[in-house]
Amino acid sequence: MTPTPSNLPSVEFVLPFYGDPDHLLEAVDSIRAQSDPEWRLTVLDDCYPDPAASAAVGDGDPRITVVRHTANIGLNRNFQASLDVATADYVVFMGGDDRLLPGYVARMRETARRTGADMIQPGVEVIDEHGAPHLPLVDRVKRLLRPSHRDVRVHSGQRASVRLLTGNWTTFPAIAWRREVAQAIGFRPGYDIVVDLALLLDVLADRGTLAVDPAVTFEYRRHSASVSSVQAESGTRFDEEAAFLDLMARDYRRRGWHVAAAAAKLRLTPRLHALLARHRRRPMARPDALS
Repeated sequence: MTPTPSNLPSVEFVLPFYGDPDHLLEAVDSIRAQSDPEWRLTVLDDCYPDPAASAAVGDGDPRITVVRHTANIGLNRNFQASLDVATADYVVFMGGDDRLLPGYVARMRETARRTGADMIQPGVEVIDEHGAPHLPLVDRVKRLLRPSHRDVRVHSGQRASVRLLTGNWTTFPAIAWRREVAQAIGFRPGYDIVVDLALLLDVLADRGTLAVDPAVTFEYRRHSASVSSVQAESGTRFDEEAAFLDLMARDYRRRGWHVAAAAAKLRLTPRLHALLARHRRRPMARPDALS
């Protein structure tokens, strides 16, 4: 591994875990394989039924800490617990089923040094449950909505918020957050599906900045067992999104961000996503029922 300058911002991965143990080992192996060895990892096991699943990832590496909760506290509280334990300059809420490409840490530290941004979104490749490249409709839409530029660019204010409200094109587990800023704001309690969007919008509303790096350094696993996929099938994710965006519309009106308020009230892509999900859930009519 190549030594890197110690004056670059530090990066810490916090991994709220409750899922596939094999995917967890893949995720940790991808962190170990970084070209820049200056990283730390804390795995927060939310009382997964098999305690050996997370215990196996440490393997004597002093950079890795495993914390196992004595009871299941749920996704939102585990994210907040992950944020609370972070101490590095930048913190990444990596998913237990995602993977880093070898240059993630080096690229992230250099981008943080160059921009000083409060949030850094790298380029992302989507993979399926088997690790093969995968681009379902939702990610094709994200690609269209994502800001397009050849080098790192910093976004902020109402304009950046409107783009996220039109369609959340970011990939939450890939983002590096300036720890002090994220800890000062925290995750909004009570949300599971929009927990990422809420923090993004809250940081931007607090004069925060979002740097977008087109270089692909992260692999995001999209599969049917994820929380968002399950809740999309049941429809509960859309209820949470609608309630949250109505709340944001009121907040933006009070702030005087009227374009953002209109975008939150319109909630264009969540409405389209809900329509598609309802269509998929609709049972097929029997042939004799069509006559």
